Parts: sequence; structure tokens; C-alpha cells
Amino acid sequence: MATEHTVLFSADVIAENVAELAARIDRDHSDDGVVVIVVMKGAAIFASDLVRAMATETELAYLTASSYVDGFTPGETLSLSGDLDLDVGDRDVLIVDDIIDTGRTLAELSTMVAAHGPRRVATVALVSKTSRRSPDAEPDYHGLEISDEFIYGYGLDWDERYRDLPFIALANP
Repeated sequence: MATEHTVLFSADVIAENVAELAARIDRDHSDDGVVVIVVMKGAAIFASDLVRAMATETELAYLTASSYVDGFTPGETLSLSGDLDLDVGDRDVLIVDDIIDTGRTLAELSTMVAAHGPRRVATVALVSKTSRRSPDAEPDYHGLEISDEFIYGYGLDWDERYRDLPFIALANP
């Protein structure tokens, strides 16, 4: 495991991106608030900072979803636990994830949430990994972009470690 970290995005850069995303989301959502669905575990820190930066009133729900088979490689199936415990009928919903890779997780969650009759479903990811994603799986909002690097920190883990780092680091081979 890493003992020294190669910082890819500093805490200041992340904070600036979170503030910009919050402002964009505030402009696009209705005055009656938004239901924020946090994809656990990775998005917990990002979502906390994001909703505190938003002026829009929020309600929070939590789902655990993963499509990674070995912690590094996206698999063919989505593993989902938890349930949508808030009524989202005729409301705006924002699904918050830490990173979008292939786009399948956010696409499947969006479809699942849409079955509950929301007015609008939007997606946001702090980090957009562009190398493996199809063009029709873009999030509505994203902050930072990477190609095919493995990163950790600020909620993203490396074998369940380093989520607590205030920055995002690049895993050195």
C-alpha cells in the first residue's frame, strides 16, 4: 500500500469543484428541494460537502452500489443494497456518486429511481473517468476528469483505505 501519496487533485481544487457543482445544481432544480441519493461508500464525503454547499433544500437517502469485481475492474453486474426510503414521486432527484467509469452504475440507478415516478432524475459524479464510458452514459454534472488512472482519497478507496484523505491521489504502480 502507498505510504507517500502523489496528489492529483488538492483539497482546494476539490473544494472549488464542489462549489461550482453546487451552484450549477442550484440553478437547475426547483424551489421545492431535491432528494439526494448518495451512492455509498465512496460518495459519502463528496455528497456531504455538496449538500452543504447547495442553497437548494435537500433530503438524503443512501444506497450501496458496486459494479467492481476486484476493486479495480468494472464487472458486468451491479450489486445493490439498501432501498429507496423516501417518496420521490413528482420530485427532483439527484443521484450522487464519487466517480463515473463505464456509466453503468448511474444508468441503472437512474432507471431504478425513475420507476418511482420522480419529476426529474439527474446524476452527478465528482470524478469522470472518460476512457471506458460510452457517450450515452454521461452524468448530468461532473467535476474533475481523468482518463484511466486509479485514484483514491476524498471518499474513494484503495482496498477500503484512504477514504479520509482531504485530496485525491494517484495510485503508483
